Amino acid sequence: MSAPTAKEVAKKAGVSIATVSRVVNKQESVSPEMRSRVLQTIKALGYQPSRTAQRLRAKRGHVIGLIISDIQNPFFTAVARGIEDVAYQHGYSLILCNSDEDAEKERLYLDVMRAEAVAGVILATTVEDNPGVRQLMDNGIPVVAMDRQLTDPNIDSVLVDSVQGTVDLMSHLIELGHRRIGFIGGPVTITTMRERRDGYLLAHQKHGLTVSPELMRFGNPKQAGGYACAQELLQLQLPPTAIFASNNMITLGALRAIQERGLRIPENISIGCFSDMPWSALLNPPLTAIAQPDYELGQKAAELLLERFKQPDKPPSRVQLQLQLIVRASTGRPAQQVA
Repeated sequence: MSAPTAKEVAKKAGVSIATVSRVVNKQESVSPEMRSRVLQTIKALGYQPSRTAQRLRAKRGHVIGLIISDIQNPFFTAVARGIEDVAYQHGYSLILCNSDEDAEKERLYLDVMRAEAVAGVILATTVEDNPGVRQLMDNGIPVVAMDRQLTDPNIDSVLVDSVQGTVDLMSHLIELGHRRIGFIGGPVTITTMRERRDGYLLAHQKHGLTVSPELMRFGNPKQAGGYACAQELLQLQLPPTAIFASNNMITLGALRAIQERGLRIPENISIGCFSDMPWSALLNPPLTAIAQPDYELGQKAAELLLERFKQPDKPPSRVQLQLQLIVRASTGRPAQQVA
């Protein structure tokens, strides 16, 4: 017969694997009653924890793993700072990994986190269904989904309402008189990109407008992708009078394409984007944007993870932070309607 596992102990005791791990590692964040129940089950099953794993956890017990999808994106820089500040205040260090929107690279880093036996992981995932996440949790390492959703409903998450944020910006453009609004998004396998696409479609529906599929472009969610997609839109026989860019890096690429064609903003074309950056107000003209609470997003993700350390069996938390539409000079009425 094979040796009993922590998963079997957890099932028989009616607790999570994370609780079994905390009892085995003599952590204090478990109630006396639950600790007694787990210890009795361990004795009854004859479970023997891995000494190697215990040594690793003792060594890495105050290290948090952070996996983000694009280290060059200033949004994630602010998020990481929020996480690091909270972690430091509570005596934790941070390991930062960049998946670069690569699912294979993300899986590798999840394996690294498991091998290093970090205390927990905060993940801005590239794919919403990643078996590496379940493997972490099966090893007693909690995960918090940040900015992007994971399919597992038992995972804590902190998100924003990307659908409503997109509807707000699109409604602003439509109310200015725009009817041909280009949409530039990343792969819809990324939950935020799918939500922003849905918001684009919903805004048209709410205003009784028909969507022109030729105005929707999807590519690499970085500057090069924004540039390529904007070029395609601007080369249409009837180009858009406004562009909605799904993130700040896409926006930079779109701005480059607009500049190269000698178009003036907003006289010839309006542009608005999802995610406000420190440089948005410094552009000429300043950029209309949906502002995300990026630093707060990081703070809340770290706080959720710390709460999970203290209460490993509490129900999963799903926090949704508020967005704000900031209207600046990059959006105006379409050229044919300018007085």
